Amino acid sequence: MQRRGFIAGLAGAATGSLTARAQPQAMPVIGFLSATTANYIERLRGFHIGLKEGGYVEGESVAIAYRSVEGQYDRLPEFAAELVRRHVNVIVAGAEASTLAAKAATATIPVVFIVAENPVSLGIVTSIARPERNLTGVNLVSSELAAKRLEFMRELVPGAVRVAVLVNPANAANTETTLRDVEAVAQAKGLQIRVMRASTGREIEAAFADLARERPDLLFVGTDPFFTSRRVQLANLSSRHAVPMTASTREVTDAGGLMSYGSNITDACRQAGVYVGRILKGAKPADLPVVQTTKLELVINAGTARMLGLTVPPTLLTIADEVIE
Repeated sequence: MQRRGFIAGLAGAATGSLTARAQPQAMPVIGFLSATTANYIERLRGFHIGLKEGGYVEGESVAIAYRSVEGQYDRLPEFAAELVRRHVNVIVAGAEASTLAAKAATATIPVVFIVAENPVSLGIVTSIARPERNLTGVNLVSSELAAKRLEFMRELVPGAVRVAVLVNPANAANTETTLRDVEAVAQAKGLQIRVMRASTGREIEAAFADLARERPDLLFVGTDPFFTSRRVQLANLSSRHAVPMTASTREVTDAGGLMSYGSNITDACRQAGVYVGRILKGAKPADLPVVQTTKLELVINAGTARMLGLTVPPTLLTIADEVIE
């Protein structure tokens, strides 16, 4: 895909006003429904690689209508309904809230999702092996990794007990799952949990003001597209307040967070692109098992560790997929 066309697509997606370039009637259209466009340059690269594996290239053999609510989750049903009215061939949903909006909007148009939590638990599909109906996709299994992420952080910050957990109340399903999983881990490991909530940049500032007074040992950032889009703000604030921060996406660590552990989302987007290609060629979502991603990555920012006065243990250096200097 040409870079200019891609950037133009993101610009249109930010307002939901993108009108796809006139294409021949035979060209299929993919609706791409997301919570934010700020995270998607690298992720869409993966999606396009997957599409290409199936013989589809944007602007040549397929068109893509990008729609993003830029963190305004209550607008997802509106944008999902718009894509349905447009009669797109497939809807790609980039997170739990987007998927639930797409599911509510149509029972016939195929939906390929990328979700962090178990889609059966969320009520998105009835079975991983045989999804049924019109939805299938990729599960990033992030909730199952919460315990491991905290374990790695306690190796980085020995003796840590007080953990601040940042969640987005605008994404209710994700918040509920994150808190359930983290609280279960905390109870098992004797950790003290302090929940912070933020759904805007200003609320993140306010949350860190509370954090500065309470001085937790760790900051556990919930799995939410909004937080990845605010990664620079989060990294700057965690640095200013000298609090070690962990996230599930490597983008936060690239921006200056201490550590991330989770699925390789670029590869998950590639897998979603492969499924979209198969559906465009006639496959039914019900016959495509939900992909349980197995490509995990541990990324440690050694520069941030030094700034915090922490020494990365050799055990973590050995198993890390990448150490950022």
